[in-house]
Amino acid sequence: MNTHIENGTIRKTDGVEHIFYDDYWIRYYPPPEETLAEKKKLLDALTRRTFHHTEPGINTPGEKLDEVRAAYENESDPGRKRVNAAMLAGALFNRATDIFTTIVDLEDSGIKITKDDDFMRQCSSCFSEALSLSGNVKHHSGEEGVDELWGEPVKVFTMPIADYYCSRYRKIAQAMREIDQVGETIQCTLCCLQWFSQAKPLVEDFISIAKYECEILRSDPNYLAIWPEFVADGEKILAFRATIPENANNKLERHIKRGTILLRSGKNLMTWIANVRVQMPMSTAHYLEACAEYRQSTEKLLTEK
Repeated sequence: MNTHIENGTIRKTDGVEHIFYDDYWIRYYPPPEETLAEKKKLLDALTRRTFHHTEPGINTPGEKLDEVRAAYENESDPGRKRVNAAMLAGALFNRATDIFTTIVDLEDSGIKITKDDDFMRQCSSCFSEALSLSGNVKHHSGEEGVDELWGEPVKVFTMPIADYYCSRYRKIAQAMREIDQVGETIQCTLCCLQWFSQAKPLVEDFISIAKYECEILRSDPNYLAIWPEFVADGEKILAFRATIPENANNKLERHIKRGTILLRSGKNLMTWIANVRVQMPMSTAHYLEACAEYRQSTEKLLTEK
C-alpha cells in the first residue's frame, strides 16, 4: 500500500514520469493546451475509442439522427427497442462531435463562439442525451454496458482538459485494481491446484502486462513493445492445457475442463478491462461468483476422493 503518498504526486521511474492515484502509479502524460482545437482532438479520439469497444451496428451517422429517433420512438418490442436506443445514443454522440467540429472550424475562421451560444447548447444537449441512453449500449462481448466510456466526452466538453486527465487517472487506477482482483482470484481458484500450477507464471505475467496496456497511450513509442507482449501473453493462457491425471475419472476430467474454460474467461475479462480502461463491475462480479462456485465444487470433489 502507498497510503502515505498523496493522489496527484508525480515522480520519475527509470526516466518515465508516473502519477499516483488510489494506490497505483500510472504512466503520466501532461495535458495539452486548453483550446477548443485540443478538445476536438480528444473528442475525436474518444469517439473512435467508444465505438471500438461497443457492440456493432450502433455507430450511426449524426445526419440520421431524426430517422433513428423516430425508429426508437415507434418500436414497441423491448429487445429491439434496446438496440434502437443504442443506435440513437450513437447518432447523438456523432451529432455532438459534428457540431463541435463546426464550432472549432468557426473559431479557426476568427468567429468567437461563447459558452451560451446555440451551437454549444445543442452540442451539450446531444452529449447529455447520449449519456442518458448509454445504459442500453453493450460492450462488444455482449457482457454488459460500459457507461463510463460515454461519460468521458461529456467531461471533455464541460471540464478543463487538465481536470479531465485527472479523472482518467482515477478510472485507470480503478481498472488496474479490478485486473488485480480478477488475476488474484484466478490464482487462488485455479493456479493453487496441481492441474493448473503451471499456469501460475502465465497469469502473473498477464496481470502485469494488462496493467501496462491499461495505462499507456497508443501514441506512446513504448506501445510498439507493450501491445505485442500483451497479445502474446494472453495467447499463452488461451493455449494452456491443464494436466489431467492418467487415473482421472469422468467427473474429475469434466471439472478440470471446466476450470480451463474459467481460466480463459478470466483472461478475456482482464483483456476487456485493460482495453476499455474502466471497470466492468457486472462482468467482474459474475466472474468472481463463478470462481467461488468452482472453489466449492473443487473442495467437494477432493473431499469425495
